[in-house]
Amino acid sequence: MADILIIAGSKSDQDIVKKAEDVLKESRVDYSLEYCSFHRKPEKLRDIVKNSDAKVFICIAGLAAALPGAVAAMTDKPVIGVPVSSKLGGLDALLSIVQMPKRVPVACVGIDNGANAAYLALRILGLL
Repeated sequence: MADILIIAGSKSDQDIVKKAEDVLKESRVDYSLEYCSFHRKPEKLRDIVKNSDAKVFICIAGLAAALPGAVAAMTDKPVIGVPVSSKLGGLDALLSIVQMPKRVPVACVGIDNGANAAYLALRILGLL
């Protein structure tokens, strides 16, 4: 069982994923990684979230960045969004993540800051 599940919307987000993985590996925390776009495969994402035993989700997404909000709508567990720089320097993704509706909270770290997402997940788990 992984304590943290990283979900990235696309393989193109691998550089950001690596930043989170490096922190988690250094901290020797069990984590797992999935690649799934909410827009392209919503059913697969639902299955991933519902079948996960993870205590915290880190969701990495750019452009419309619907992934973190979609995951937060599917679980009561903490969700951390990592906006990825893209067409508007990541501002589009950042605003998408922080503007979640009431009762669908998503924590958000800085643009491309996968490392801080991992550190926040560790704090949520009381491991830092």
